[in-house]
Amino acid sequence: MNKRYCFALDLRSDPALIAEYEKYHKNVWPEVLASIRESGIEKMEIFRAGNRLFMIMETNANFSLEKKKQSDEANPVVQKWETLMSKFQQPLPYATQGEKWMLMDKIFST
Repeated sequence: MNKRYCFALDLRSDPALIAEYEKYHKNVWPEVLASIRESGIEKMEIFRAGNRLFMIMETNANFSLEKKKQSDEANPVVQKWETLMSKFQQPLPYATQGEKWMLMDKIFST
């Protein structure tokens, strides 16, 4: 069964940093893209409003948030990407210590 996950995260409120972040996402590293696909994520999109980011992931039945986290932690290229992206990102005001992308709760559907 396919599932959709939605996440939110903020960027630092600096137009130059936001532009640089978007530039990186026009050419995501191939190893990062491979790790996304291999985890069972079939489609991933990131949207921006001001400095707020929304990520929507559509996954297949093999996907697990915990497995993806473990796989990312063991992948040196993904860790390098995440370290680089941290330069641009800031946690939401209500995030817990060390939390970046926050899983959103669905509150409405038609």
